[in-house]
Amino acid sequence: MKSPIHTMAIDTFVPMLRSLAKIIDKGAQHAAAKSIDPTVLANARLAPDMFPLVMQVQIACDHAKNGTARLMGREAPKFEDTEQSLDELKARIAKTIDYLEKADPGAFQGAEEREIRIELPGDLLLEMKGLQYLRDWALPHFYFHVVTAYDILRHNGVDIGKRDYLSHVGSAIRKRGDLRKAG
Repeated sequence: MKSPIHTMAIDTFVPMLRSLAKIIDKGAQHAAAKSIDPTVLANARLAPDMFPLVMQVQIACDHAKNGTARLMGREAPKFEDTEQSLDELKARIAKTIDYLEKADPGAFQGAEEREIRIELPGDLLLEMKGLQYLRDWALPHFYFHVVTAYDILRHNGVDIGKRDYLSHVGSAIRKRGDLRKAG
């Protein structure tokens, strides 16, 4: 039986990563249509002190895979941060989704109370129980970097909107009065 933590983590990370991959596809299509070198988009940022698109995607993937591994009490796979192109970012997303989909649901048993410890820069240490970690650290950071990637592409003229960002909820939206069950 799947734990609620497994459902909350995997069923959040995977659909959002799929939406991110589709948004990156639209970025590639935009670059091709406008004769823009796609690496310009990959290296674009919203502000000088913010990470570029490449790092936003890398960090979003890391929060998904590392968060999942920590909740299972395991080591996360190491991904080298070598992506330079939109295609390479899509490959990283696909590799992350593959890892998440293969996560053993049984390994999440007890994850709510599992001690999570993360060494932060300097002499800082993050210590939380699993549920608090997922709710207050992993998911907010994940969403921050996914939406920042979205914002970078949107800011650079890619024709995307909220429907692209939340593409996975489309099956739940219908006209009022439509009695058909969503999903």
